[in-house]
Amino acid sequence: MEIQAGGVVVHYVEHGSGRPVLVLHGAGVDHRETEACFEPAFEGAAGLRRIYPDLPGMGLTTAPDSLRSADDVLDTLLAFAEAVTGGTAFLLVGHSAGAYFAQAMAARRPARVAALALVCPLLPGLRDVPEHRVATGTGEIGDDVFRSYFVVQTPEMLERYERYVAPAAALVDESALERIGERWALTPVHAPAHEGPALVVAGRLDSTVGYATAADLVHHYPHATLAVVDDAGHALPHEKPALLRALLVEWLARADSSR
Repeated sequence: MEIQAGGVVVHYVEHGSGRPVLVLHGAGVDHRETEACFEPAFEGAAGLRRIYPDLPGMGLTTAPDSLRSADDVLDTLLAFAEAVTGGTAFLLVGHSAGAYFAQAMAARRPARVAALALVCPLLPGLRDVPEHRVATGTGEIGDDVFRSYFVVQTPEMLERYERYVAPAAALVDESALERIGERWALTPVHAPAHEGPALVVAGRLDSTVGYATAADLVHHYPHATLAVVDDAGHALPHEKPALLRALLVEWLARADSSR
């Protein structure tokens, strides 16, 4: 499916009907990764319309020359959310760079974002990022990208990588991401913290963004649940699906009760 969002035609897929849940993937992949990781977590939750867009320059969403910064991408995502939800309030989930944009969307549209979930969030001021190490496996299977992304390196995780992560590489517009990346820092917005139910999940072994800055968010969001997960890295949604599902189910229950 496609919808016009400002000057960008955004490709997305959706499942179910009811209250909108917008799920944003990270850099260098497309909607297939978040769809594969989060759909099982939402299984059995009635009344949810799960929406998975391809971010600009990834998947089937192009990034025109007018997109020259992260702020431009954020404007596109805000326009997409408004168009695809018809201006109604929605739940918002982000993984990695998707969580960076999700946090900013919640700050800029507090009346629209009813609940916020940030998984392995990319955040400004990263610190104490650990060295990559393998928690499970020999470290001898897969390609270099797999071995640097997953800390659980089993045949099952390799199959998930080859099915849901690697195919997106061929669709990435590297020149567009490089252009946008030159102005990757979002303009700060001085706004009250998100007041709705929040969830922050981080991998203790995440060698991409770490967990320290994510843990700080528990002091920023007054209704946040924080989970720092042992033996999980940046690929936590793949590596710890049962735990992620339990955390999201609890988050959804809080979002439902706060309506």
